[in-house]
Amino acid sequence: MIKSQNMKKMKMPTSDSYRESLIESLKDAEHAGAFIGAILEEKDPEPALLRNAIRKVIEARIRMNALSDSAKQHHEKLDKMLTASAGSEIYCFVELLEALGFKLGITVADIELSADSESTQIEEPQFSPEPANFV
Repeated sequence: MIKSQNMKKMKMPTSDSYRESLIESLKDAEHAGAFIGAILEEKDPEPALLRNAIRKVIEARIRMNALSDSAKQHHEKLDKMLTASAGSEIYCFVELLEALGFKLGITVADIELSADSESTQIEEPQFSPEPANFV
């Protein structure tokens, strides 16, 4: 009985709180780069994870009001390509680099990620975790 009362008092993390924590951590450019880099390094890649990771980084930038129109356009184009190819080109490129003795690395550019004249607002529902179906 005591165990169950203690269990009721414990606050278990929910998927919503984890998601919010993740998005908050992805506001840090180095963390966001490492997050995407770790997915690209997976030996058994799951293409949906790459799309989802990029979407989460985009969402973090939106919340910071730091997503340029250019970044939005590039994301839309890449998301369509990843949907159509399941990321095969990207993972093939990573494997080729590894076979040649190289490793793909993601570093933070020397640009400020603050809102500028190009920034845009995007409603969050566009970045749901479910993959979109493009024909």
